[in-house]
Parts: sequence; C-alpha cells; structure tokens
Amino acid sequence: MQYLTGVYWNRGSAAAHNQDSLIVQQVLTDRGRVLMAAVCDGMGGLQQGETASGYMAERLQEWFYGFLMRAVHKKKPYWMIRRSIERMVYDAQEQLRQYGRKEQLALGTTMSMLVLWENTYLIWHLGDSRIYHIYRTNRHSRKLIQKGGRQIEAECMTEDHVRGRNQLTKCVGSFGYYRPDHRIGTAKAWEVFLLCSDGFYHCVTDQELADILSPEQLREEAQMERRLKEIGDACMKRGETDNLSAVCIKLIR
Repeated sequence: MQYLTGVYWNRGSAAAHNQDSLIVQQVLTDRGRVLMAAVCDGMGGLQQGETASGYMAERLQEWFYGFLMRAVHKKKPYWMIRRSIERMVYDAQEQLRQYGRKEQLALGTTMSMLVLWENTYLIWHLGDSRIYHIYRTNRHSRKLIQKGGRQIEAECMTEDHVRGRNQLTKCVGSFGYYRPDHRIGTAKAWEVFLLCSDGFYHCVTDQELADILSPEQLREEAQMERRLKEIGDACMKRGETDNLSAVCIKLIR
C-alpha cells in the first residue's frame, strides 16, 4: 500500500498566530509502509496554545520513530501499541502540568492521530479536532440508483470532547489526565482520511467534504492541497475566524 498526502495550514482571518501543529511521517519498513498523521490544536482560550500543540506533535514524532518502528519490526500486538500511547500521553500531560505550574499558566491541546500500517488504521483522539473517513458506500439513494452511481460518504470517526462550541472537556494539558479514545479498523485502496482542526470543519458540511475530497477525484498530492485550500477559503468566506489546519491521506496500491 502507498499513500498520497496533502497538508493545509492557515492562521485564519482574525487570529494573531496559528496555534495548530500538524505532523505527517511515513516510513517504508521490512513489514510494509507505515504512516502517521496528527493534528494538535492549541486551546485558544488559554495561554501558549502553540507551545502545547507543538510539544505534543514533537512527542508523537518521537514515539513514531522510537516505539512504533520497533513494534512494527517485532510484530507487537495492538494492545502493546495502545498502552505505549497511553503512557506517552500521560507523560506529556505531566510535563505540560509542570511547565504550567512553573510559568503560572494553564495550557492545553487537542490530539487526533491516525496510524496507517498497510491497510490497517489505528486512531487515538482527545478534544474537538476530527478524523474523517471518506469512501464509497453501497447505500444508494433513488437519484443515484437512477444514475447508476454510488454515494460518497464522509464518516466522522471521532467524538467531539466539547461542551457547547468552545469548551473542551478532554485534552492534553496542565489539567488532569484523560485516556485517549482509540479505534482500530481496516481501510481499502482508494479511500481517503482527513484530519482537521475545528476551524476547518465548522463552516462546511460532511457532504461538502465528501464531494470535494472524493477519492475518485484525487489523483496527485498537489491537487489534494488545492482541494484543501478550496475548503479553507470557503470556511473563511462563511465567517470562520479560527486557525484552519488539515491533513488529507489517500490510500493507493
């Protein structure tokens, strides 16, 4: 399996700076290609959101090249990989808590991470960033049946840990520890995954995401980034003022 990737990162129309951090890494190993992507959105209502999100992204990269590469080589079971993530998140939370106490401030970040190992996906998630799975479904509407087509669906695979629109109930930061939500499943060639911060999805519908990022239309990485920019531009025209960040991945053979 191979992966096409595209990235979008925008400060937005009103924010002084971008508190989002993105990461995309992939390695060809002796047991197949492995990709990790993550979106970390620093909490805008607190201080140094970019510090929290950047630190979390660095820890995820260290984990990818440290633990995960060894785990893939040794065929470690999923429960061991899951436990290592939980330990890493706990340690990151403790480091941010100590930093916050020293600097007399509160800080935090969301964490939405996807690992693809050939056709297996692993997800860990805290906060209100999202991970979408975009694919063709066999559920036909009457109109599509008449046209002989198939519906493209954008399934949100993560829960929003948020009260109202802006108050996070779970995150990584100088607060208590929260165990990340986790999920494992199988993906197929020609399917798409989208990771994005809340500023990227607030002003668009799931169907719009499915239509613009339809797997059958994404053929190269430059085109993927143009499509992400198209969504970002639409969000800002519709009034979004927050940071906008996204990572798009398409699986191909």
